[in-house]
Amino acid sequence: MSLAAEVLRAAAARGWTLGVAESLTGGLVVASLVAVPGASAVLRGGVLAYATDLKASVLGVDRGLLDERGAVDPDVAAAMADGVRRVMDADIGIATTGVAGPDPQGGKQPGLVFVAVSTPVGARVERLDLAGDRSEIRQGAVTGALALASDALAGTH
Repeated sequence: MSLAAEVLRAAAARGWTLGVAESLTGGLVVASLVAVPGASAVLRGGVLAYATDLKASVLGVDRGLLDERGAVDPDVAAAMADGVRRVMDADIGIATTGVAGPDPQGGKQPGLVFVAVSTPVGARVERLDLAGDRSEIRQGAVTGALALASDALAGTH
């Protein structure tokens, strides 16, 4: 079973819905989820907040935090996950933010990624240091985000 299918199955078993906030992954997390038959029973939607200002205006990430630390930050990832839960009226929020490359962003090197999951029992953030080209980094971020969500839903949160 794919990670996306595991996440959807575990959420459905709890009667929970899911929302996704993506930056560097550009919709790949949502695409992975909607590729699974029956995803509509759990997935409420996604927000592609690629531009930093959208993280604040759409997802409610604190502008001061974004100004101080930039978009690639663990607290930003957590705020994105919390924000998408609110925006989508979902039980679970998954978020991705990072640098896919090929160039650094805000002094942060390609491959630095933060993924976050927010549930009714709390939030968890994980730093990923990924190698490879832009496509490999983005795919690694998807895998990391779905693995973190699967772990959270399995109760290891």
